[in-house]
Amino acid sequence: MKGPLTSLVKLQDKQFLSHTTFPLDLTKTRLQIQGEAALRHLGDNTGEALPYRGMIRTAAGIVQEEGLVKLWQGATPAVYRHVVYSGVRILTYEQLRGTVLRRADDNSFPLWKSIVGGMVAGAIGQFFASPTDLVKVQMQMEGRRRLEGKPPRIRSVHHAFMMILSEGGVRGLWAGWVPNVQRAALVNLGDLTTYDSTKHFLLLNTRLQDGVLCHSISSLCSGLIAAILGTPADVIKTRIMNQPRDKQGRGLLYKSSIDCLIQAIRGEGFMSLYKGFVPTWMRMAPWSLVFWLTYEQIRRIAGVSSF
Repeated sequence: MKGPLTSLVKLQDKQFLSHTTFPLDLTKTRLQIQGEAALRHLGDNTGEALPYRGMIRTAAGIVQEEGLVKLWQGATPAVYRHVVYSGVRILTYEQLRGTVLRRADDNSFPLWKSIVGGMVAGAIGQFFASPTDLVKVQMQMEGRRRLEGKPPRIRSVHHAFMMILSEGGVRGLWAGWVPNVQRAALVNLGDLTTYDSTKHFLLLNTRLQDGVLCHSISSLCSGLIAAILGTPADVIKTRIMNQPRDKQGRGLLYKSSIDCLIQAIRGEGFMSLYKGFVPTWMRMAPWSLVFWLTYEQIRRIAGVSSF
């Protein structure tokens, strides 16, 4: 019963965190899209019509213009995404660490192995979760589309999946998967790798015990590094997933993630890659703290060794 109980508690933990912090995710997505230079190539001036606003003004604008409930638009596919992504990445990392890369004789795990394991685990987890992320991003942009006078594109999660399948087939569900996987690899480099490395550094080089304080310090470090490394790729991912597409499902703004990166830097400057960083970090920090503290306690209760 330990396995099913652990999975159930982790699922409830993910659902609570996702719904609690989701307004920050929506605000982040809107900030990442604002001022998109590539829209000018299509003769679309909506990016210029809306003034660039900070996190608080963007969130307040969503409430004022669309309603309070819209702060949670796209929360359902976000929960689906977390269930798939977190489960696969944690399981993959532990398998890589235990059977493929292996710890050293003194039970330490070299940094380079942690980096490889974290990036591979994140990439695999996000590849499986990419369709849910695509639906989430498109649902998050529905409110803005209506304010711009554009027809609604999505009515529900089921409708979003059906629409994507009808326009691009099964392959269409993985539109934007390359930058999505790149982002996940970098986020996991910051999250899994930083948490694992920081925790075992503290245990080997300080008097801290394998307990709440050690886990808290490690998780706070991992949340910050994950936000720093992951935000640029997240901006690219969001723009590619949200771009208009032709009847064959091909993007009209960007040919690839590299093309999107170049257009963003040329048209908006390097710091455009960090649009939405503050809400990203504000979401990742408590998420990382609560997730790792809960996960470590669940492992202890279930009689499994510490992560």
